[in-house]
Amino acid sequence: MIGCLACDLTEGRQEAPGGCIFEDEHLRVEHCVGPLGIGTLIVKPKRHVLHVAELTNIEAAALGPVLQRAASVVTQLLHPEQVYVCLWSHTGRKPVHIHWVVQPVTEALVADIGAHGPELQATMFSRGQLPEAEAAAAFADEARKLWR
Repeated sequence: MIGCLACDLTEGRQEAPGGCIFEDEHLRVEHCVGPLGIGTLIVKPKRHVLHVAELTNIEAAALGPVLQRAASVVTQLLHPEQVYVCLWSHTGRKPVHIHWVVQPVTEALVADIGAHGPELQATMFSRGQLPEAEAAAAFADEARKLWR
């Protein structure tokens, strides 16, 4: 769907830092383009889906192993104290293409932000500090190698 950021990234109309990390016929993984820090990955259906209930049985079955692998790759590369995995699906108060955020969270990040959980993510969005594109691309390259 043209104009959907998730679809635009999947279909090459825009590019995530470092490009695609993993892709099968149903799901795609790439580095986050938003302000959630280096190493934050996005796992999303390749087709335009607004609600988890709309996933096919095949997409739903594929999701768990891909989320686990994404969290494992992030953990191996960054050694965070925790990896958040959460569904995001709104822009401008409207449901958009569902996607799961796989975010490394360190004690240093929690201390810097002064919050954890949803408040940490909301504060990071309020600050709007995008990761350096080269660093995000380098992380994506390392993640792609490790994924294999």
